[in-house]
Amino acid sequence: MYIMLVYPLGVGGIVMKRKYDIIGMTCSACSAHIDKAIRHIDGIQSVNVNLLSNFMVVEFDEDKVNDALIMKTVEEAGYKAMPEKTEVQQTTQNESIDEKKKSLILSFVFLIPLFYISMGHMMGAPLPDILLGHENMMVFALTQLFLTLPIMYINRGYFQRGFKSLWHKSPNMDTLIAIGSAAAAIYSIYAIFMMGYDLGHGNMNEAHQYMMQLYFESAGMILTLISLGKYLESRSKKKTSEAIEKLMNLMPSTATVLIDGQEVVVAIEDVQIGDIVIVKSGQSIPVDGVIIKGQTSIDESMITGESLPVDKSVDDKVIGATMNVEGYIQVKVTHTSGDTTLSKIIQLVEDASSSKAPIAKLADQISGIFVPIVMVISLLTFIGWITLGAQTFHFALTCAIAVLVISCPCALGLATPTAIMVGTGKGAQLGILIKSAENLELLSKADSIVLDKTGTITKGKPQVTDIYPQHISETELLKTAAAIENASQHPLAKAIVEYVQQMDLTFQTVDSFEMVQGQGLIGKLNGKTLLSGNKRMMEEHGIDLSDVYETSQKLASFGKTPLYYALDEQLIGMIVVSDVLKETSQQAIQSLKDMNLSVYMLTGDNALTAKAIGDKLGIEVIAEVLPQDKEKHIRDLQAQGRTVIMVGDGINDAPALMRADVGIAMTSGTDIAIDSADLVLMKNDLQDVVHSIELSHAVIRNIKENLFWAFFYNVIGIPIAAGLFYPFFGWLLDPMFGAAAMSLSSVFVVSNALRLRFFKPKQTIRKKERKMMKKMNIEGMMCAHCQAHVEKALNGIDGVKATVDLKNNCANIELDHDVEETVLTKAVEDAGYKVVGFE
Repeated sequence: MYIMLVYPLGVGGIVMKRKYDIIGMTCSACSAHIDKAIRHIDGIQSVNVNLLSNFMVVEFDEDKVNDALIMKTVEEAGYKAMPEKTEVQQTTQNESIDEKKKSLILSFVFLIPLFYISMGHMMGAPLPDILLGHENMMVFALTQLFLTLPIMYINRGYFQRGFKSLWHKSPNMDTLIAIGSAAAAIYSIYAIFMMGYDLGHGNMNEAHQYMMQLYFESAGMILTLISLGKYLESRSKKKTSEAIEKLMNLMPSTATVLIDGQEVVVAIEDVQIGDIVIVKSGQSIPVDGVIIKGQTSIDESMITGESLPVDKSVDDKVIGATMNVEGYIQVKVTHTSGDTTLSKIIQLVEDASSSKAPIAKLADQISGIFVPIVMVISLLTFIGWITLGAQTFHFALTCAIAVLVISCPCALGLATPTAIMVGTGKGAQLGILIKSAENLELLSKADSIVLDKTGTITKGKPQVTDIYPQHISETELLKTAAAIENASQHPLAKAIVEYVQQMDLTFQTVDSFEMVQGQGLIGKLNGKTLLSGNKRMMEEHGIDLSDVYETSQKLASFGKTPLYYALDEQLIGMIVVSDVLKETSQQAIQSLKDMNLSVYMLTGDNALTAKAIGDKLGIEVIAEVLPQDKEKHIRDLQAQGRTVIMVGDGINDAPALMRADVGIAMTSGTDIAIDSADLVLMKNDLQDVVHSIELSHAVIRNIKENLFWAFFYNVIGIPIAAGLFYPFFGWLLDPMFGAAAMSLSSVFVVSNALRLRFFKPKQTIRKKERKMMKKMNIEGMMCAHCQAHVEKALNGIDGVKATVDLKNNCANIELDHDVEETVLTKAVEDAGYKVVGFE
């Protein structure tokens, strides 16, 4: 699939992105060689070769580069490339594992008797008489040869790929195996010839010496154990992509479409935008759309990670692959199968798993030169022991072969991609979409986090709490306010309009409308200028706020936002709105602070309102910031040497999200294609920011463990195999054990990465433990009777537990679930007292 990127290249050139399946890669040396070959092509912008998934992603200038050139270059490097076909790749992967299993079983069928014949007599095991004695030397040797040849044929791929890559001057792991096992086999065949020569000339002692220098079991064992390791590695690697496979399997293959009043079952690929899809109870929703008929509860846990079903009715959006728990609905299709939320999630996870973290750069550099260095070390080992003259030819050859077969470039190459793939897949299961490995690493290094207020810390759905008319009635103030706010889409405006509609008040609409960024609204109502906005707007238009200023300051100190209204240059009143904190915000911010992050709140609210929320949460506040200035504050923090995370809604905060080292966008669960963000959270829950950081630490720690063991294994294993410790401790490594160690090192790295599948956030808040605390300030209470009266009124509300403090004229309220402040206020005011604010 071609993906057109958003930037031009040169004059008229367009950068294209293309994905290719690569056939023939076996280790990191292979991927490094392909990477190097492609980068030499003029017009290549970037290339990323993924050893784990055997594919390559290339960005190139379409005027200079095409498919044929890329595939030819890969072929000249000794491998094969073809445009990606996901289904074919999956089938090929499954067939490859089955073929490896069959080859492995056949290899063991010949290896077991070979090993028994060659080594059994050393362990006291009985052998047939035909294989014993000097007179049967040739039978003993030829039997081993004829048992080894089938093993070499079954595993001929190592020789084909190994010597082919050597011919192309890009030796890889297969080259090491091919040279090591071929050296053992060829020397053993040479020994057979020498045995025949000595036997023919009556040199029994020399013939016996050559009989003891047969390496057939080493050649067979090397090939079989490497094949065993590759089989186990393939099975483990397949598990790393299970998260993506599970996501793919969620999408139904068919959909029931309403055509001319009839229900028709069609293939999911045939569903078009605008079609009406029928979804019955217990069925999966096939594609993204909007409910046009019916109501239901939908389990969205597979997409958003939210465990509880969500109630949906007409005009609500639904996500493809989610489960209709109960109810019959008709859905109008808004996105086809290739463009659904699920398909975007899969694409994001695949892109992230194919990317490389900066921490992997050293491993990549070493992989490119690893195999040639090992071959040189092996040759120097052989020459060194022969030159020293202290040991035999047999000893020198053993050490040289052991060096070849114990060296493992695979472990280095798999250390990073396995952890990235499993980690990003696990993130997707938790509703955390990570766009690249680099973002994941930066997230783990961050020391500062900046949070937008509205919709991030708070629910983003303000409510009207107080009304203060001036010179007109409360009803007239509300109708006048609704006239101008109805033209705006701002959350505060919507809150006021909804409140007026709930009061069943009819209102006009303004004749003209203008929005002043960071201040408010200006309109014309019946020929008069109507202003709606904050203190800054009123001051710029010379409106006197003295009558309500003290009250507004007090309300702002409680975290409320006062909006002023003026008609014909005269203040007509103030309407106060409040945006409540999300249930998880307070504990999430505490968790961020426990991680030693400096937490800031960035908001356009007035300083008093912002400070009240900041004091409650215990974080630093940057208030009265215009949307276009948020990016500057991120830049200021970075100038202090900080690594900054920015969390916002992905729309108004786009510049700040792009400026931050890591931008995290909170979404509604459907709009996940937010270009400005590096991470996308499928739930509007600040707790997922904590989970993201925890996951990043877990993944980077896993990568470091993998890289440590890969380096440690080679740094220790190669010197032991070369015999450097033999003069001091008598340590010598048999090539068979070297082959086993080489295989197991790769399996160990992949298995270690698979532990990330069991990652669980430490800071998870259980819903039954979530409590919201509010402090209500009350006027008019005089005695214990008043105290009891207010407590009774509040405790009569479902989910509310209140204790009244008569001395401080307040009520401390504990909520089991979210209860609107207007409901609490009404209960107290109906009891005959006045609510002056909440904290």
